[in-house]
Amino acid sequence: MVRVLIAEDMHMLRKALVSLIELESDLEVVAELSSGTDIVPTAMAMRPDVAVLDIDLPGTDGITAAAGLHTSVPECRTLILTSLGRPGNLRRALAAHVSGFLPKDSDPDSLCAAIRQVAAGERVIDPQLALATLDSGPSPLTDREREVLQLASEGMEAGQIASRLHLSSGTVRNYLTSAVSKLNARNRVDAIRIAREAGWLHSV
Repeated sequence: MVRVLIAEDMHMLRKALVSLIELESDLEVVAELSSGTDIVPTAMAMRPDVAVLDIDLPGTDGITAAAGLHTSVPECRTLILTSLGRPGNLRRALAAHVSGFLPKDSDPDSLCAAIRQVAAGERVIDPQLALATLDSGPSPLTDREREVLQLASEGMEAGQIASRLHLSSGTVRNYLTSAVSKLNARNRVDAIRIAREAGWLHSV
C-alpha cells in the first residue's frame, strides 16, 4: 500500500483528488491539506510514501515545501501538480529533489501511475514541460539581482531591501535597474512579472 499526502488549496479539486486516489486498491490517502505551511509537520507525523503537492499553495509554495520534505522526511517522495507552464518552475522543482512534475489536467490514470512510479523511486516529468524548460534557457539574472527582485516582489521598497541585505539604497537601485534591463522590462513591476512567469522568483 502506497501512503499518499495531498496538498491542494482548492477544496473541490482536493476532494476530487482524494476520491480518485482512493479508488485504487494499492493507494491510500493518509492526509489532505489546504496550506503549504502544514506539509512538513504533517508528513513528519504521518510518514507518507508520496506527497502530491499543488505548486501554488498559501503559506508555503509546493516546491519550497518539497525541499523541506527532502530534508525532514527524506523517505517521502514528492509529485508536483502545476497549472502554471513556467519553465523555471521545473528547474526549481528538480533542485528541490522533486520526483514528479505533472500538469493538473493530466488524466486520472496517468496521475495514479505517476504516484506508483514515484513511490518506486522513479522520476516522472511531463514531456511538454520538459521541452519548454529546455527551450527557455537559464535566468540572465545574477543571484543578487534575483534576491533583490524577489524582495521587491514581496512589496519591499529600496530602503527596506538595503537594510535586509546590508547594502546601500543606491546599490539596491542599481541591482533593480540592471534586472529591468536584462529582462527587457518596461519597469520594476514588469520585470517582476517576467521573472515570475519564467519561474525565477518564488510566488508569495
